[in-house]
Amino acid sequence: APYVMQVANDLQYHLGWAVQIYNAAEALPNLINPFYMLPLLGVLGLRARDLIGFNFVQLLVHTPLVLFLLWFLGQTLTYIPPVMP
Repeated sequence: APYVMQVANDLQYHLGWAVQIYNAAEALPNLINPFYMLPLLGVLGLRARDLIGFNFVQLLVHTPLVLFLLWFLGQTLTYIPPVMP
């Protein structure tokens, strides 16, 4: 992810918040393909199709909400350029 920091510097965007945006972009696809729920399937004896509807609703609700909050809260932070020692 070094290119994320370069882009954030070029756009003069808060570097810490750029990392959080990258993390959110990594987490949202887990709602499409929920590998984290594999143990739950075995323990409860469920099938994957039993969880897909729940995950799809979560994806529809959380994607616009997370993207809006990342944009909105990112506007509240000021850019501090990195300092090389």
